[in-house]
Amino acid sequence: MISIKANIYIMIVSKFSLSNLKLEALQLRQKTFQTFIELGEAHLGGSFSMIEIIISLYRCLLNKKDTFILSKAHSSIPFCIMLRDYGYKPEITTHLEIDKKNGIECTTGSLGHGLPMSVGMALAKKIKKDKSKVFVLLSDGECQEGTTWESLLIASSLKLNNLIILIDYNKIQALDFIDNVLPLDNLKNKFKAFNCDTYEIKNGNSFNSILMKFKKIKINFSPVVIIFNTTKGKGIKKFENDPAWHAKKIREKEEIIGKKSLGIK
Repeated sequence: MISIKANIYIMIVSKFSLSNLKLEALQLRQKTFQTFIELGEAHLGGSFSMIEIIISLYRCLLNKKDTFILSKAHSSIPFCIMLRDYGYKPEITTHLEIDKKNGIECTTGSLGHGLPMSVGMALAKKIKKDKSKVFVLLSDGECQEGTTWESLLIASSLKLNNLIILIDYNKIQALDFIDNVLPLDNLKNKFKAFNCDTYEIKNGNSFNSILMKFKKIKINFSPVVIIFNTTKGKGIKKFENDPAWHAKKIREKEEIIGKKSLGIK
């Protein structure tokens, strides 16, 4: 029998000042932009939209025994750089391959696979009476995929309240705006319909908004979903909300614009 405890507030494991978090986000964007230039490739939009999410998660929420899966692994460059800043040594790559000793818990990159694997991991923890949690970060484009909703049916049925699902809702997928491809109207209500305890953060690039919401999240009998409304390409104004920056090589003129916006000398 899987044991379930309810009505437990999610714990903020450590405290960082907003100014320190903002500085870390700026520095991570700077390092990521420089790495894009060096590699000659850039999934800039989705990488920059999630930076506040992953910093908040690792600095303020994740416990040592918790598991994190980056399902939207085309945005893995800033994640790998962040892990290196935290003392790990993952390969800097666009798609992730399992390297547990360096913080990469499973291979991801083919969208729609991270959540199914996370459900399996969360179930395994329950069976083993392991009280740690599984966190998984999905793109909004993944919310168009059948595997996402099949996995939610299973997670809800098994009452996997140790599963925390994070959605980077930047409203743009590979080639266009979500609404022009396959709209996700009332996304919060969709997750609620699958019996998930669902929270929404209006500004998912604001540390203040994120941490305020984290303090209100309660663990009951269901998986938890947190929707972060973010801006694709956040941090470089001229690149924001532009589908072209889902995947695009940085040209000389764009390099100048990016460096100026990010304060890179």
